[in-house]
Amino acid sequence: MSIRDNVGKILSELPPGVMLVAAAKTQTQKRVLEAIDAGVKIIGENYVQEAEEKFGKNAEIIRGKAELHLIGTLQKGKISRALKIFDVIESVDSIPLAEEISKKAKVGVKIFLEINISDEKSKSGFKKEAIPESAKRISALPRIKLIGLMAMPFSQDERILRRYFGEMKKIFDELKIKYPEMKFLSMGMSSDYKIAIEEGSNVVRIGTAIFGEREN
Repeated sequence: MSIRDNVGKILSELPPGVMLVAAAKTQTQKRVLEAIDAGVKIIGENYVQEAEEKFGKNAEIIRGKAELHLIGTLQKGKISRALKIFDVIESVDSIPLAEEISKKAKVGVKIFLEINISDEKSKSGFKKEAIPESAKRISALPRIKLIGLMAMPFSQDERILRRYFGEMKKIFDELKIKYPEMKFLSMGMSSDYKIAIEEGSNVVRIGTAIFGEREN
C-alpha cells in the first residue's frame, strides 16, 4: 500500500478526538509531504538537525500545512534551535530541561512531560512517583504551557502493556483536574496504538504503519 493508502486507512480507523502524529525519523522530505497531502496534520521528528535539514531552519517548508512535534530527546545545547522549528516538544524529561526551555523561550512553549511509566533504565523520563511535584514546578515556569503527557512503555505481554497504559491514563486524569490546559495523552505506536487508544490515549505516534519499515 502507498503512504496515501496507509494514512487513509489509519485515519478512518481512529476514533473521534484521537490525533495522529506521523513519526518521520529518517523519512525523506518527499515522503513526509506525501503523508501531509494524504491528511496528516502533525509530523513527529526525533532530531533537531534532521528536522532543520528536512523542513528548513524555521520549518518553512511545512509551516501552515502541519504541526511539527519533537518526539525524541532534546539536548540542552539545541534548545534555541528547537524553539524556532517545533510547535510542541513532547519529550521534556527533566525539570532542568524545562527550566532551560523557559529561559530561552521568547513566547509560550507547548510541552508534554515524558513519563518512564515502565521504569526502564534505558529510557529517559519522569518516574511515576516524581510526576505530581515535577508537574507543579514545571507548570509554574514562565513561558511554559504544560499541555500533555507522553510515554513509550514496551512489553510483549499485552496484559502488562495495558497495565502501563492504564496507569498513564489514571495519572493523566488526576493531573488534568489541576492543570486545565493538559488535554493530550500521547502513547501508542505502530505495534500497539490500538491497545493504547482502548486504554485512553488521544495522541498516537505512528511511523512504520505509514511509511513502512525503515531502511538501515
